[in-house]
Amino acid sequence: MESGSSGGSGQVLLVGSSGGHLAQLLALEPWYRDRHRAWVTFDTPDARSLLDGEDVVWAFHPTTRNLKNLVRNAWLAVRVLRRRRVDAVVTTGAGVALPFVIAARLRGIPAVYIEVYDRIDSATLSARLCRPFLSAMLVQWEEQRRMYPEATVVGNLL
Repeated sequence: MESGSSGGSGQVLLVGSSGGHLAQLLALEPWYRDRHRAWVTFDTPDARSLLDGEDVVWAFHPTTRNLKNLVRNAWLAVRVLRRRRVDAVVTTGAGVALPFVIAARLRGIPAVYIEVYDRIDSATLSARLCRPFLSAMLVQWEEQRRMYPEATVVGNLL
């Protein structure tokens, strides 16, 4: 299930569903390049290819309306955050985000949510669910601040 382990310093845990959510996390590469990091995503061909050589924890999918996998990912989040020295969780959603954000909050680990770039007129379900447990909310468009007035606009990742 897990590969690699935390070294001497803590790591950033980058959490996101595969596809567009993962692509937006990968766009943060200039920020995480020199940081110790690990990824949590789904075991899909694109994720395997894009994260080749990275420290990856494979989450359970599908997550949409799948209570069994929500519970499995909750236990995975607890286990990962207990076994690793994680300094922060950064996520773009979707379904895999909630268990990791809640587990981070319970352990006193900062969690940052970056709302996806293609939702300008309405909040995503995962952002709405994660929001009460976050240390920071980031958005990619000024217009998204209508849904998240407390958010910081970081600009487009893609």
